[in-house]
Order: sequence, then C-alpha cells, then structure tokens
Amino acid sequence: MKSYICFFVVAAFTALASGGFAQAGASSPAPVSAADANAVAVPVFPYVAEIVSDNVYVRSGPGTNYYNSGKVNKGDKVKVVARQFSWSCIVPPPGSFSWVYIPYVTIDPDNPGTGIVTGDNVRVYAGSDLVKPIHSTLQLKLDKGEKVKLLGEQKDNYYKIAPPIGAYLWVSTEFAKPVAGTTAQEAATIVDPNRPPDVIDSNEVGDSNAVKPAPDVPAPPKPSIDPKLLAEYKDLQQKIVAERAKPLAEQDYSSIRKSLEAIAENEDAGKVAQYCEYVLKQVDRFELALTVDRQLGLQNKQLKETQDRIEKARTTRLGQIEDLGRFAVVGTLKTSNIFSSEPQLKHYRIEDESGKTICYARSAAETTGTDYDKLVGKRVGLVGTISPYPQTGGAIVKFTQIEPR
Repeated sequence: MKSYICFFVVAAFTALASGGFAQAGASSPAPVSAADANAVAVPVFPYVAEIVSDNVYVRSGPGTNYYNSGKVNKGDKVKVVARQFSWSCIVPPPGSFSWVYIPYVTIDPDNPGTGIVTGDNVRVYAGSDLVKPIHSTLQLKLDKGEKVKLLGEQKDNYYKIAPPIGAYLWVSTEFAKPVAGTTAQEAATIVDPNRPPDVIDSNEVGDSNAVKPAPDVPAPPKPSIDPKLLAEYKDLQQKIVAERAKPLAEQDYSSIRKSLEAIAENEDAGKVAQYCEYVLKQVDRFELALTVDRQLGLQNKQLKETQDRIEKARTTRLGQIEDLGRFAVVGTLKTSNIFSSEPQLKHYRIEDESGKTICYARSAAETTGTDYDKLVGKRVGLVGTISPYPQTGGAIVKFTQIEPR
C-alpha cells in the first residue's frame, strides 16, 4: 500500500515555504478575466490545467524553497489532483523522473526494464538534474512486491525510475489555469509516456484505470519471444549471479558478454534481444568495478613498494649514525676566527670527516685555565649543551669537558 505524500503539510510551514518568494524563471502570466476566474474558482479534482507562461518551474514541493524538478511552458497541459494554498499538486509531466535506493529493488528477470520492490516503506524521491538523490524530497513510500519502471540510469546507488503512481510534483497555481469543462476521464489522458497504461492508478483517472487508444489506431504488436533464446538468456543471468558471488579478482564476464552480444545482435531475437541489451549495461558496470579494483590493487602495490624503500633507506641511514653516547658532538677540533662579546672565552669549530663545520664550541666556564689548543686537529668528543648561535646561523656547544676520541 503506497504512503502518499502530497496533500497535507502544516499550514504555518507551507505559508513560509510559498509566501515569501517570487516564482523564479517564469515570465508574467497571461491575464485571466474575472468571468474566467469565477468559472473555474472551485474545480473538481482531478482536472486539466493549461500553463499560461513559459519557463514555469515544476518543483518537488509546494513552495519556491523546494528545488526545480523541470519546467513546463505556455500551452502545456497538466493534471491537477489537489491544491495547497497557492500551489497545485500535479501528476509529473513528461520528462519527470524519481529515485529509488538500489538495494531495495530487484530486476524482474522476465522484464529487465521493470524493478520489483523488495522491502516495505521503501522511499521514492523527486528527481532533479540539479540535486543528488540523497538530498532529494520524499514523494511516497512503496511496499514489497510493487513494481517500478527503470529508466536505465543510476546515480549514487539509486535507480532512476519513472514516477510511480502517487509520486506528485508541484506548480504555482498562478501559472496553471483550469481548462473549463474537462472531466476526470479527460484528465486521464494527461500522463507521462513513461507511466504505461497498465500501471495507471484509478485514483488518477477517475473511473478508468487505463488510457485507451483511439479506436482506429491499432495497438503495436508485442515483440516475439523465442523460448530457446529466453532460456539461454536466463542461463546467462544465472552465470552473472554466480560470477558476482566470486571475489573481484576472480570475476570474468568476457564469455558472458560475448553470448549476450550475440543475442542482442540477433534480428530474430525479438524481446529477448532487448533484455540482453539491458543486462549488457549491467555487465559494463560490473567490469568497470573490476577495472577500478585492479587499478587500486596496483596502486596499493606501488605504495607498499615505496614505503618499503623508504623504510630500508631510513634503516640504512640510522645504521650510519654514530652513537654519541654522553657527548653532545663528536668531530675534529679546529680553531675559529669568530669573535664574540666574550673575548676571554676562546671559540673553536668542530668538523666532520669531510672537513665540513658541524658547529662551533667554547668552554662553558667564565674563565678557564685549561689550554685546549693542544687538542686542535684531533678527533674529540664534547660534553655540554647545544644552543643556537646567531652569529653563524648554526649551533654552538658550550662544553664542560673535552675528551680525545
């Protein structure tokens, strides 16, 4: 049983939604005379309305704060099923679509263009090219076993579907003039081609539950179904299910694709060829997932190799670093020409094995009676503290002890 979401919204909320904004994207409506207004002041639902301006937005709800789900133009006709303040609730015009969450829909094996709802209270959302499905307005809820028409597209794990019965949209009543003299039966002809006659709800068409073709227009013949090809198609479906159950790295659809393409290209396959064409689109998505998985696997492998190289280089570098123990620095003691504001304290340099200055050094004592010049040119270890040395932009060790190394 569908849970319809159309008619009753809290009045205060609706007043805010519809009263504070102008109709965007529509030119001024054609004038409506007082006589015309009186003639259609209290229409009987459902009724046909004619759009009186171009570029009129069809919205997901009764107010300009609801998003745009499409447009209608002057002369277009829509079927109005209810009103709410200054907004008319309409059957979605041609080109409209809805969204339904893929995990709650299974494809009818005998008709791949049809989805079967697998749970209760499954939400259907008003479609728009401007809004993601997850941020869309709820239209209605479907129950287990109900069917939807798939439009062959997916987005963010949602199927794009023809609006089910009860999935309504809205248009400003200002731009929708009731057509005088129409009946519910006549209103039944204003439907979206995506909503096939065999699924039209009696609530939408008055006393009729189908749109009947003109008497002199023969119904198109149904595509033939070859039992043998149908059996082959179903077998291929089972193979796809079995392949999908495997880990991604083991999946292979090449032979299945070849068989599906052969049936799809068979001019005598009739409706089965259509089934195969639809399933081939699914196989395209499955194979795309395999490609992405392989690329991710390759990237992960390359990342692991890079991390291993970095770790190896780090380990090698750590092995090359000498354990200084209690020394702040170890190197060759050299004289220095640097003069500081403390002339009584002689400064030295410490060089590495390549002759590059590591840092500067001086005694930490205010005065010293020790002559360190005898250690110049020798490898020594300095015990002390390291601090910045602004004069050189490097560091200086204020040592308390020097030991030959």
